[in-house]
Amino acid sequence: MNNNNPVPADYDGKSIWKFLVSEFKPKGKFLTPFNVISIPIMILGVVLIIFRFWKGIGSITNLTQEIPWGLWIGFDVVTGVAFAGGAYVITFMVYILNMHKYHSIVRITVLNGFLAYVFYAGALLLDLGRPWHVINPVIGNSFGTSSVLFLVAWHFLLYMIAQLIEFSPVIAEWLGARRARKILSGMTVAAVIFGITLSTLHQSGLGALYLMAKDKIHPLWYSEFIPIMFFVSSIFAGLSMVIFEGSISHKVFFSQISEKNHKAQRGIIHGLAKICAGAMFAYFFLQMLVFIHGQRWELLNTGMGYWFLLEMLGFVMLPMMLFVYSYRRNNLLLIRVAAILTMLGVILNRLNVTVIGFRWDMAIRYVPSWMEVVVTLTVIFTEIWIFRWVINRMPVLRDAPSWTNDQQ
Repeated sequence: MNNNNPVPADYDGKSIWKFLVSEFKPKGKFLTPFNVISIPIMILGVVLIIFRFWKGIGSITNLTQEIPWGLWIGFDVVTGVAFAGGAYVITFMVYILNMHKYHSIVRITVLNGFLAYVFYAGALLLDLGRPWHVINPVIGNSFGTSSVLFLVAWHFLLYMIAQLIEFSPVIAEWLGARRARKILSGMTVAAVIFGITLSTLHQSGLGALYLMAKDKIHPLWYSEFIPIMFFVSSIFAGLSMVIFEGSISHKVFFSQISEKNHKAQRGIIHGLAKICAGAMFAYFFLQMLVFIHGQRWELLNTGMGYWFLLEMLGFVMLPMMLFVYSYRRNNLLLIRVAAILTMLGVILNRLNVTVIGFRWDMAIRYVPSWMEVVVTLTVIFTEIWIFRWVINRMPVLRDAPSWTNDQQ
């Protein structure tokens, strides 16, 4: 495998410009099934986004004064941030616990987390009726510095910066910037510690936003422990995404991965399954404690009660048992199935809190418009395009340039 960076060690301004221009040229086949499906949706999505900013948020959404937060918050932000939790879990395992077994997936996990935060923070602009007021939560205007939204805004902002620092050595290696790479590598551990602290706070902080909506959220999903539930579930949500995304990446970007890392994948997925099972057991146990303590038995024999049972039994207990069984049998296929079920369960839980179970008793319920769905798909597809572009050009999955060995 070629470890040499395409940028000459003694590049000048002109050659680096040529290099960057060449990197933006398409590589490989263009008319792939994914491109054929995603490009028309992204074009339509951009048109809808322009129309949204031109005519206002009500022009393409079904949001109202009674239901101001919908799909873009419930899925793009709250659910997406949970799936990005793999970044803080993996970096904690590698840099703090010295679990070097997972070192080969650190870069791609951090990249996935960073892009997720950038795009989901961008999705917030779409959801604000007056996007230019986005600075208000950051400076505490109208809310005050004791507001949960103020804390979440700063956690988001600082954690994106921390993740960028964690990933920056990869960018330096891509550009052949040896001195910058050495400096940035020295900042990695500090950025990881800072990032882990921020991430654990804002994962729970997103749940804390809904503590103020006690009368609006269905009792089966509301409790004073929503912040803890959001934090614990972000652990197995993020690791399930790592399993899912890693399995796809190992097939799509097969040629970029060394034989050593290919062989290590089975052990990595096997270990992540064990952690997911433990985190899901803790989550299920906490949910049962909250349910029993709240004496909500009479709610089970209702439509929402059956929906709650489906979430807890079908998308928490079942994948948890699959993780345990597949770990003991070392069955990678079942581990991947469990990861997909877990991801579906996290989506269901977040939407139950933020959309389905929110103002469930209203005569007219909120249902996302088709345009909201298209914009959401546009955000996801755009993130995947940039993710693929970075993987194909930077040493994320492939080995770092040979000159980095001199800086160890």
